[in-house]
Amino acid sequence: MKKLAFLFLIITISITAQTDQKIYDIIENVSEERLKKDVKILADFGTRNTFSDTISNTRGIGAARRWIKKEFDDISKECKNCLNVFYQKDFVTTKMSNRVPKDTWIVNVAAIQKGTKYPNRFIIMTGDIDSRNSDGSDFTKDAPGANDNASGMAGTIEAARVLSKYSFENSIIYLGLSGEEQGLFGGAGFAKYAKEKGWEIIGVFNNDMIGNITGVDGVIDNRTFRIFSEPVPPTETERERNMRRFYGGEVDGISRQLARYVHKTTKTYMPEMNPMMVYRLDRFGRGGHHRPFNDLGFAGIRIMEAHENYTQQHQDIRVENGIKYGDIFEHVNFGYAKKLTAVNAINLASLALAPPSPKEVAIGGIVEASAKLKWDKVEGAKGYKIYWRDTTSPTWDYSRYVENTEFTLVGIVIDNFYFGVAAVGENGHESVVVFPNKILR
Repeated sequence: MKKLAFLFLIITISITAQTDQKIYDIIENVSEERLKKDVKILADFGTRNTFSDTISNTRGIGAARRWIKKEFDDISKECKNCLNVFYQKDFVTTKMSNRVPKDTWIVNVAAIQKGTKYPNRFIIMTGDIDSRNSDGSDFTKDAPGANDNASGMAGTIEAARVLSKYSFENSIIYLGLSGEEQGLFGGAGFAKYAKEKGWEIIGVFNNDMIGNITGVDGVIDNRTFRIFSEPVPPTETERERNMRRFYGGEVDGISRQLARYVHKTTKTYMPEMNPMMVYRLDRFGRGGHHRPFNDLGFAGIRIMEAHENYTQQHQDIRVENGIKYGDIFEHVNFGYAKKLTAVNAINLASLALAPPSPKEVAIGGIVEASAKLKWDKVEGAKGYKIYWRDTTSPTWDYSRYVENTEFTLVGIVIDNFYFGVAAVGENGHESVVVFPNKILR
């Protein structure tokens, strides 16, 4: 009996503690040279302002989006047409915003790598196609946008190059979005498109500026990056808001769980990196292309550099008082862009290889010395991870692997911790953690 118990313990440890060699291979396969080449090409279009030239093959947003589509098409040819590449567009007019100087089409470029088991479940990586100078409505003057956001767009293309060599159970979308600088139009259009299609969105990784390591604050840091996430969805109901007063969950919405997932995966496979979770939707008073997805109830986060340089974003190219202003190619650190591209790629892969999260997680244990959890069975799950943490901790710090769909954590008082459950696949990859959404009486 003791031998059987010991064997079960060894099996349990091997399932819960294993890492996947594929994830390390993905990190190695991200190319700094390809990122550098792609950022140079995007910056050399001169301007990618949303309202810039769409006819020229060498300048403007039209040339840029056609080049991006061709890159996705070429990647698809390499993987025997594993990507479905297409434009998705919406029309915007001057009546919609004072930041729209003329009526135009907002054109996004998408490449979908279909999942083998869950084709209607999607994890999305985005970069912005458009750029701007000091005047967001000036669509003729140069706006190379090397870091903001050729870096994020190049990272998205590079992730497609690397991950298209693999097969995944869930679908991945590599997405170039337009109209970000004028009001997040591209993200709003694609989020609406996804909603209308009935897609199940696992999460959105919005990459906006992933290539700067020298901050305007004087800090030079090539290891730290920020993960912005909102605390709870804006679509939550009044009942859900009321439940939070009594049961907690103020910082446990779906986007915050996605942020924790990225933090955990990164620290597991890239421990040299310093993921910094920022508890807000975006930078103070500012916005990014994950927000339109959040607005429709999808999980979405922003991944970006930790130390911005404001002389190198949204600026006309010039020299003043010895300072070189402008978002030019020479300011991008490609070693850092490679690291953040790898962060995205390994999280895309881990989620695409994982089973779905449990839909319903119930919790009980009021006025008891133990916490009880019960959850839905997940198709394709080998087992489940029960997570818990101190109420003031940003990360899931404790866990217990089980193979049934209910468990009692003896001696763990429900009042002192927050809890969640993730599904674990045969390959060891985990779903996003689900915070309890039902009470056990």
